[in-house]
Amino acid sequence: MKYKPMYIHFRLINMRFIGGLQYRAAALAGIATQFGFGYLMISQFLAFYRSNPEAFPMEVPHLVSYIWVQQAFIALFFSWFFENSIFASITSGQISYDLARPMDLYWKWFSENVAGRLSRAALRCFPILIIAIFLPHPYKLILPPDALQLLLFVASSALALCVVVSFSMFIYISTFYTLSPLGMRIIAAVFADFLAGSTIPLPFFPERLRQIVQILPFAAMQNVPLRIYSGNISGFNAFINIMVQVFWLIVLSFLGKIWMNATLKRVVVQGG
Repeated sequence: MKYKPMYIHFRLINMRFIGGLQYRAAALAGIATQFGFGYLMISQFLAFYRSNPEAFPMEVPHLVSYIWVQQAFIALFFSWFFENSIFASITSGQISYDLARPMDLYWKWFSENVAGRLSRAALRCFPILIIAIFLPHPYKLILPPDALQLLLFVASSALALCVVVSFSMFIYISTFYTLSPLGMRIIAAVFADFLAGSTIPLPFFPERLRQIVQILPFAAMQNVPLRIYSGNISGFNAFINIMVQVFWLIVLSFLGKIWMNATLKRVVVQGG
């Protein structure tokens, strides 16, 4: 039986997703960690809000929801979730086995990354969201005002996940040249996550810096879905931001695929 490429990648995602669901102990530790971080971040912002609430660009309920959803779906949106097996295959020479398989290596790695992030998020998100919904004010997570806003959040989250993975692919490919992934992955992850709004939401950035960041691919990551869920972005503005996500997904995937093809033509695997 001859399998179509899309079917192969779907099966790969399914197997990788099921395999990732086995790490329940790590998920429990992650839930406690994310819940603790979320509580501390909200408390920190509330301390500033009490002094002058009108001076901040986001209302308290919007900011609180932004943080809780960010912590619940941290595995989807943060750049520092890498697949260590990919780095190991490059540095150890085991990539020769992947190159021998009749699969497109770029999309194989892309599928593995998507499945790995989805499995991590599936184990962590629901307990955090359920607990946050029943917390007292002002720590309470608010729900989207209507079904349309929820659908926009889901669509934007899927695009944000793919944009993050597309960006991560550049880090994997760069390992062919650097041989050690440690330095590049730390610099890229810290830089990307900060500009995506992981530490401070983009509305809190200085005006000139925010205008620059919003046209970069980093703003198409967690910034858009989190602000859509919280209600900070809605209606036509949400649709425009989703279109920007689609644009950066196409651009990053296209450039990454070109770089991967050029790199694989020069790959030399020593040993045997």
